Amino acid sequence: MRTIYVDKDIPRALVVKALRPVWPGVAFSAISPSHFAEIPEPPLPGPRWVRVKNHLCGVCASDVSLLFVEADPDVSPVALPGYQRIYLGHETVGEVVEVGPGVTRVRRGDRVVMDTRFQGATCLSQEIEPICPHCAAQNYTRCENASAGVGPRGVGGGFSDSYTAHETEIYPVPERLSAEQAMMIEPLSTGLHAALKRTPAPTQKALVVGCGIVGLCVLQAVRAVSPRCHLTAVARHAHQAEAAKRLGADEIIRGEDVYAATARITGAKLYTGLFGNRTLLGGYDVVYDSIGSAATIQDSLRWARAGGAVVMVGFELSRQKVDLNPIWHQELDLTGIYAHGCESWQGGAMRTYDAVIDLLGRGALTVDGLVTHRFALGEWRKAIDTTLDKSTGAIKVMFDHSRG
Repeated sequence: MRTIYVDKDIPRALVVKALRPVWPGVAFSAISPSHFAEIPEPPLPGPRWVRVKNHLCGVCASDVSLLFVEADPDVSPVALPGYQRIYLGHETVGEVVEVGPGVTRVRRGDRVVMDTRFQGATCLSQEIEPICPHCAAQNYTRCENASAGVGPRGVGGGFSDSYTAHETEIYPVPERLSAEQAMMIEPLSTGLHAALKRTPAPTQKALVVGCGIVGLCVLQAVRAVSPRCHLTAVARHAHQAEAAKRLGADEIIRGEDVYAATARITGAKLYTGLFGNRTLLGGYDVVYDSIGSAATIQDSLRWARAGGAVVMVGFELSRQKVDLNPIWHQELDLTGIYAHGCESWQGGAMRTYDAVIDLLGRGALTVDGLVTHRFALGEWRKAIDTTLDKSTGAIKVMFDHSRG
C-alpha cells in the first residue's frame, strides 16, 4: 500500500521548522518526519473493522499544515497523547472492499466517505461503554474519551491506496451523488456546521473572510440556510472572487481596504487612533473567519458590530498574539467549530453529513467549478505545490486514485 504519513518525531519536526524559512522544500527531504512510502497491507485488526479502497481525495489545508510541521509544541491539542503516526487525507470517497465478521453498518461494494476516522478516536470506535454525552449526541469531535487509547487504530488515509477503519468511522453515501460530490461532503459539512453555529437573520449582514475552499464552502452554506441575508466575502485572488460571486456573495471585497469597505457596506463608523490603530463602531452581524491567523482574528473582532459574533472556522496550530478587547468592549461572541457533528435541522436533529447530502440533492449546495486540479498519488509533491500556489487558479486540488 502506498501512503503518505507524518511521524511524531520531535527532533525531525524541530529541524524542519527551523529550516523551512530558508529551505522551503525541507518537508519533502529525507530529514523530514513526512514520508511517501510503500508499506504492507495491514490485516483488519478486529471484527468490526473494514478496508476501503480510495477513489478520490481532496488536499486540505490541515493536511498541508501537518506535512510542513506547522504546529507549535505548546498549543492545547498537542498536549494530548495523540498518534505516533498520522496518515494524511480525509476528504476521501472510496469503496468498501473487505469487512470483518462483526460489521453491520456497511457491506462490500458500498461507497463511503471518511467520517470520524481523521478527527481521532471516539467512544464508538474504541467500543467504550457507556459512551460519553457528546458521542451520545453524535458530536464526536468533542468525545471525552478521544485520548483513552483503547484498542487498535486505522492504517492509511485518503493519501493512500486504501485504509482500514472501524465501521463507525466511515459513512455510506447515496449512489445519486457523483464521486466529486461525495468527496466534497466533508469540506461542505465544515461550511454548514459554521453557518449553523451562528446563522444570520434575513435582515442581517454577514462577512466571510477568505475565499479558499473553506471560505467558499462557508459562503454557500450561509446562502443556503439564510437566503435573504446580505453576504460579503473578502477574496485575495480573481478566481476566488469569481467563485464567491457565483456562489451567492452580494459583495466582494478585493483590492479595497476592508475597514473602509466595512464602513461603506454596513454604515459603521471607522476610527483611527495612535500608530494606525483602527477600529469600527458598527459592522457585520456575523463574521466567519475561514483563515484563523492572528491578523484575521484580530481584524474580524473589529469588523463585527457590538453584540455580534465571530466564528473561527480556519485555525493555525500556534500561539497567537491577538487583541481580544473587542470581546468585552463590544460584547462580542467569539466561537469556533471543528469539522462537523449533529445539527438542529428542519425541526429535528441530523448529522451534518446528512444535511449536506440533502442540500446537494436540492441544488442548494454545489461542487461545480470547485475541483480545479487532479493528480495521481505519485505526483503528491506537485499536488501540494499547486495547493499552495494560488496563481495556478487552484481551489480544490485532489488525488484521483484511478490515475495509478
